[in-house]
Amino acid sequence: MAQKWNDQNIDDQTGRVAIVTGGSSGLGLETASVLAQKNAQVIIAVRNLEKGESASNKIKRKAPNSDIKIMKLDLSDLSSITAFADKFKTKFSQLDLLINNAGVMAPPFQMTADGFELQMGTNHLGHFALTGHLIDLIKSTPESRIVNVSSMAHKMGNINFDDLNWEKRSYKKWNAYGDSKIANLYFTYALQKKLSQGKSPVIAVAAHPGWTSTKLQRHTFLGSTLNHVFAQTIPMGALPSLYAAVSKDVKGSDFIGPSGIMEVRGYPKKVASNYLSKDAKRAERLWEISESLTKLRY
Repeated sequence: MAQKWNDQNIDDQTGRVAIVTGGSSGLGLETASVLAQKNAQVIIAVRNLEKGESASNKIKRKAPNSDIKIMKLDLSDLSSITAFADKFKTKFSQLDLLINNAGVMAPPFQMTADGFELQMGTNHLGHFALTGHLIDLIKSTPESRIVNVSSMAHKMGNINFDDLNWEKRSYKKWNAYGDSKIANLYFTYALQKKLSQGKSPVIAVAAHPGWTSTKLQRHTFLGSTLNHVFAQTIPMGALPSLYAAVSKDVKGSDFIGPSGIMEVRGYPKKVASNYLSKDAKRAERLWEISESLTKLRY
């Protein structure tokens, strides 16, 4: 692995189709922008189409010939996810990269349209459903990948499987965020296991951006005050996702993050998630609950 891997290391992506969820700002916009500049056809999947168009215009100012489509997707609403996937499959016959990037972090307690706690519902269950609806198309596309964007906060995660939606406990927004981020890892590892068992060459990998200054921290005093001290730039924060998406030395179930001290910042490299995230029984339990809640069997 190159010590200072960056977007200059990315090969031409002509002929490849990529979906980036949450691509209208922050890490998602940067990820979509780099892939578009490398000639991939990029679908920016967003809740707000106006913000999506604005993102597309920003990218086109850098790369006037880029091929970008904006499609509506609300990950906190299963009916929106189904509609997005159905529409996508009528327009495209391949999906090379699914980058499950969108997320919410530490908002006040809210429920999704389907009655899930907002962070678990959006960050995990929404992406679980989206991937499930698209998995056949991904599997029929050679050398395709699924990238799930997790966080250092997975280390705070300890899912209570009997109260996934915080209906019995007093709500702790940071614990709920950590739960949703360890869920991203359980999903990645369980999905890779199932792909391997089915002899599929598709690989599922995870990435985390370290501490990156984005709008995601708007609900946090710490984020907004300490960003200028610790945070790395958005282009640096997007590198782990891009590395996970395109680097040739990435294997299924790899976890990519920054290479600096405590993985807060730095160029991307393979990192290790914590011990709890590697518990295959917990991953399988979450998988079964996720299928049940989303009414979707892979």
